[in-house]
Amino acid sequence: MSDASMEKLAAEAWLYGYPLVTAAMTRDAMTAVPSRDDARRKAPLNQFCYMRSTPDASFTEVVSPNADTLYSSAWLDLSDQPLVLTLPAFGERFWMVPILDAWSNVFAVVGRRKSGPSAGPCLIAGPSWSGDVPPGLTLLKSPTSVNWIIARYATSGPSDFPDVNQLQDGTRLIPLSQWTGDPDDYSPPTDVPVPADADTTTPPVERVHALSGREYFALLNRLMVDNPPDAADAPFLHSLADLGISPGASLDGQSPDVLAALDAAAQRGPDVLRALLTRAESAGSGGWTVHRGLGDYGTDYAKRAVITRFGYGANLDADALYPHATTDSEGRPLDGAHSYVLHFEAGRTPPVDGFWSLTMMNERQLFADNSLNRYAIGDRSGMRTNPDGSLDIYVQHENPGTDRETNWLPAPAGAFNVFLRLYWPRASALTGEWTAPALQRTG
Repeated sequence: MSDASMEKLAAEAWLYGYPLVTAAMTRDAMTAVPSRDDARRKAPLNQFCYMRSTPDASFTEVVSPNADTLYSSAWLDLSDQPLVLTLPAFGERFWMVPILDAWSNVFAVVGRRKSGPSAGPCLIAGPSWSGDVPPGLTLLKSPTSVNWIIARYATSGPSDFPDVNQLQDGTRLIPLSQWTGDPDDYSPPTDVPVPADADTTTPPVERVHALSGREYFALLNRLMVDNPPDAADAPFLHSLADLGISPGASLDGQSPDVLAALDAAAQRGPDVLRALLTRAESAGSGGWTVHRGLGDYGTDYAKRAVITRFGYGANLDADALYPHATTDSEGRPLDGAHSYVLHFEAGRTPPVDGFWSLTMMNERQLFADNSLNRYAIGDRSGMRTNPDGSLDIYVQHENPGTDRETNWLPAPAGAFNVFLRLYWPRASALTGEWTAPALQRTG
C-alpha cells in the first residue's frame, strides 16, 4: 500500500469510527455519578436522568441541543441483561422516545407518530441476548450493547414543566431480572462506583478530538467487540485489516508508517468534518441545507460522522427534519454583527403535525448566552403575526426594541448558525415541496 493510499484509508477509518468513539466519550461524561443527578443532567448506566427544565447556555455535553422539549436521557449497557422500558400515558402531548445504537443509528422509536398517547412496556435487549420475552412486553432488539435513549416531551415553557416532570417520572428502566410488572417495585441503585479518572468537565467532542490516532483506533477496536459493526460494513472493514483496525485487534506490531498514518488521520479529522459540513451546506437551497436520511445512515460513513459532530442524537426524518442555515439569502456567513429577518408568507410556516421552532447555535454548536435566556422561538412562543397573516422573526444580537422583542431570536456577537426543527413533518416538507425562506440581512 502506498503512503497516499494508506493515509486516505486511515482518514476514512477515522470517520467510520467517529460515532462509536463519540458515544463512548459521551456515555462516560453523562454517567459519571453514583446516583441520578438531574441538576447535572447525569445518571449511572441503565438509569434515566430527567432534565426538569430546558437546557441553557451552560449545557455542553451534547452539541446542537434543543429548547423545545424536556428530555429524559439514559445510557444503556445491555451486555449483562435486557432492560424494561415503561412509559406513562401522554394524552394529546407530542412525545417521542428514540433509541440510538452505539453507531448513532435510531434502531427503534416509540412516540406520538407511531404509538398515539402511550406505548410499552418494552424489552430492550442487546445483540447477544436470546431469552424468552415475558408476556406483555414488546421486544426492541438492539444491534449493539451500548445504547442511548433520548426521550422528548413537548413543552410550552416553565409553567408547563410540572406536568411534563410527572411524565418523566413515569419513564423508567428496570433490569429484566427485577421486572415484576409493577415499576414501583424497583428502585435504581444510588451508590454506583464512579471511575477515579472520569473527566466530568471536558466536553466529549473535545476529548475525542484530543486523542492521537493510536489512542483513537485502539479504543475503536475495543468498542467494536460489544458493539459489532453492521453486516454491510464487512467490505470496508476488510480493507482496514492491514491497518490493524478490527474488533478486538491490537495495534501492537504495526509498522511506523501505519501508526504515522493513523496519527495523521486523527490530527486532521476535525478539520475534515468541518470541511464536509461546509461542502454539504454549500449544496443547500436558499441558505438552508436539509440533511435527509438522518438516524439511518447505512454505509454513508461521512454523513454519519458529520451528524455525530454537529447534531448528535438526530432523529429519523419522519419524526423530525432539521433545515440548517449558516448563510443568508446572498450566501454570506451569518454573523451577529448584522441583523436578519426570517419572513414567512401567510400559510407558509413550517408544515408539521407536531410543532416547529427556530433554534440559535453559536460557533461551537451550543446555545448562545443572551439577556432573555431565549435559545429558540417557534409556533408555541406567542409570536405576533403581521396584519396580512405573514410572520417575521428577527434574528440579531441587539434587542430590536419592545415592539419586536416577542419575535426576537437573540444571536451571539460573532458567527452563528440556526436550525429549523420540524417535529412530525408533513409530506410537503418530507418531499421538498415546502422549503424554508432564506434569512434576509437587514442591517
